[in-house]
Amino acid sequence: MNEQLRRFWDFRRGATGVSRELLTLAACLGIGVVVMPCLIFAAGRIALGPYAHGSLFALWHDFIGGLLGGSQAEWFVALGPYLFVWLLRGARRLLHN
Repeated sequence: MNEQLRRFWDFRRGATGVSRELLTLAACLGIGVVVMPCLIFAAGRIALGPYAHGSLFALWHDFIGGLLGGSQAEWFVALGPYLFVWLLRGARRLLHN
């Protein structure tokens, strides 16, 4: 798996323009759909106790259902990493000007 990530990162680094931005979006969306629900589950379990519907997979199932249902909250979580990349880009641009 680590080798695949390294190849993806090398491929993304060599890409330019729209293709690079689409690769960034795809990576961030993957993180938003897979990693973010896990982090939300862990934080909720620590702060609030067990998830009412069961395990991590139950939360992920509910999350995917919300995405498919068009829930704004779930889409915000899924696109959060990409929005964070945009914030970092803006901050870097402000600091370099």
